Amino acid sequence: MNNYQDYLCELRDKGNYRSLSSLNYRGINNLNLSSNDYLGIGSRKDLQKEFAEFIDVESFQMSAVSSRLLSGNHHEYERLEHELSEFYGKSALVFNSGWHANTAILPALLDKDDVVIADKLVHASIIDGMKLCNATTMRFRHLDYKHLEQLIIKYQSAKRIFVVTESVFSMDGDVADASELIRLKEKYGIWLYVDEAHSCGVMGNLGKGWCEENDMLDHIDILLGTFGKAYASIGSFLICDRRLKEVLINKARSLIFSTALPPVNVAWSRFILEQIPGMQQERTYLKEISQQLRDVIKASAFRTLGSSHIVPMIVGDNSDTLELSDYYKQNGFFVLPIRPPTVPQGTARLRFSLTAGISKYQIQELLSFTKSIERHESILEK
Repeated sequence: MNNYQDYLCELRDKGNYRSLSSLNYRGINNLNLSSNDYLGIGSRKDLQKEFAEFIDVESFQMSAVSSRLLSGNHHEYERLEHELSEFYGKSALVFNSGWHANTAILPALLDKDDVVIADKLVHASIIDGMKLCNATTMRFRHLDYKHLEQLIIKYQSAKRIFVVTESVFSMDGDVADASELIRLKEKYGIWLYVDEAHSCGVMGNLGKGWCEENDMLDHIDILLGTFGKAYASIGSFLICDRRLKEVLINKARSLIFSTALPPVNVAWSRFILEQIPGMQQERTYLKEISQQLRDVIKASAFRTLGSSHIVPMIVGDNSDTLELSDYYKQNGFFVLPIRPPTVPQGTARLRFSLTAGISKYQIQELLSFTKSIERHESILEK
């Protein structure tokens, strides 16, 4: 146990110690600015009431009590996958989470003669999926498509090259270049795997995501979306060719060996899927307030990155970032620090994750307070 204690002490000394947080900070109920509830659905009582009428509560089991390949493939799964398939125009397969999907897809589809090239800043679940597969794996410099092309050329003799990227990156809030990815796919015949966790529901006229906004769906071989963010539910979904779906049903270990999601959660995801196309007003509002916050940070002593609804405030030092997070929370704003190894050394930050559920009054309060950070001398003088 001494080694574990030493490890914890080292984390504290470096300002990297983590603990579970609460929106109630020292008796202050904070405005949540660290949620992934991008469309504000999670707090919509009207939708919850409508959902109660959408389902037959008495007929619902609260647990699947089995994996999908045994007896857990209840009819709500089939209805949801059918509606996803209709929505995206390809086959759909639901997983328990984005982590379950990303750690299973590459190991199931690739072998030793294949190559995976992923953006340097892809999610940890994709990195773990790369570690679990038998293919040759590497990462290209973040959004550096010249570097990506060099690696594609180097490994052109591989049986298959899978290029993996997020559409909206979860820590910097920046966005992949659709035109460059299309160019590389058409030129070299690569397979394109796009994780749309932070863009599905939020981007595109119908809320299909970055793929819709950039007319990319026909160019993407593996599109992964999530229900745990803008949809305010749980689980993830894969959009792909029918043959890939069949392979994954037979080989994706997290699908085969996990208890299926509860029917009530799958029904809620299907209910929300039907609402998503009509939520363009929420998408527009989210885009507007995100840009307002980004502009205020740009005018401050700090810097920001990206162009999406994820707005980082780069502080740099770990302890300064913790101090600034506490300062926000003391004043009613729940925004959490993000530190290495989640982000590179020297780029510790506050990560504002805005939602359409934030009122105009609340966003103005946040903007005014952020402008006042100039007076937080204990950090700015360092």
